[in-house]
Amino acid sequence: MIPHDKTAAVTLGLNEAFGVTEFEDILDLSERSGSNRAFRIIVRGSAYLLRINTRPGDMGRHFTCMQAAADAGLAPRVRYASAEDRISITDFVQTVAFPAPDALLRIPAALRTLHALPPFPGASFNTTCTFLLNKGPALDGLLQTLRASSILHENETGELLARYEQVAGVYSRLDSDLAPSHNDLFKPDNMLFDGNRLWLVDWEAAFPNDRYVDLAVIANMIVTNESEERIYLQEYFGRPPDEYQRARFYLMRQLAHMFYVMIFLTLGSSGKLLDRSQPVPPYSDFQQRFWAREVGLADNHAKTVFGRVHWEQLWQYMRQARFDEALRIVSDGDTNRDGAPVLSPSAPI
Repeated sequence: MIPHDKTAAVTLGLNEAFGVTEFEDILDLSERSGSNRAFRIIVRGSAYLLRINTRPGDMGRHFTCMQAAADAGLAPRVRYASAEDRISITDFVQTVAFPAPDALLRIPAALRTLHALPPFPGASFNTTCTFLLNKGPALDGLLQTLRASSILHENETGELLARYEQVAGVYSRLDSDLAPSHNDLFKPDNMLFDGNRLWLVDWEAAFPNDRYVDLAVIANMIVTNESEERIYLQEYFGRPPDEYQRARFYLMRQLAHMFYVMIFLTLGSSGKLLDRSQPVPPYSDFQQRFWAREVGLADNHAKTVFGRVHWEQLWQYMRQARFDEALRIVSDGDTNRDGAPVLSPSAPI
């Protein structure tokens, strides 16, 4: 199963990590064609994850962030990593179902520890919703594609872009609140629960980012009301969230919705007007299934459904009084305030 051109590198890794030159068993866990290769291997009776990165990317940054997270007890122990060979071996996590009420407490606690780590190396890309705050040719191209397309009705596109301009206008005036961030936690697959602890995996997209990004994309899956929002944020900040923190968090959640609408509808629909004769599930129902990994993003149809459920939710939020209230609170807030959480020593999550 190991690609022929990686056999020697894998043998070297096994030797350095365990003093052996071969494994006892192997199971291919690779998701699909074109994805990074992942294998469950057995060495001396124990299971490990062998990962061969085939996608382009800075493996030095990737492995630096992964090792820092592992040292903090957030990621599985790293047994071997070679940036040159693009190979890593880590402990294997046997997962069980991760109930949302449990995640509501464990995840913000894990993010509090993550965001208190020493700074991560920077990256030359941004695949998170803060991409929408970074002016430049790439952003201009995305917005122009959206304006020129007929994915949404003209009035819908106009309202989406108007609301986006409001959020971006407010956020662009804020002092950056950067923290070491995972940046790919909108995928439940990257949060593994073994029944006792939470582990964060797949650190390819890690770099310093607005601390509210990791918080917001997960909240959009598991936080369903304001009571849960307060619990979630209190676990992160170590104290009840204040008005400004709740408002800034709310706006980042809306920016995430906007990003996924723009990206996934563009990718999934090929620029064509959405076919709304096919209904989509309510947002909460879809996210429950997405969280449980019962649905994914494997093809264009799935991407379109993902974009549509985010659009339906965003369409409702854009009409709520809280949207404008959050804009006012963050705009009027003291942008020099200390929004960082009260940190506690690292502990098993």
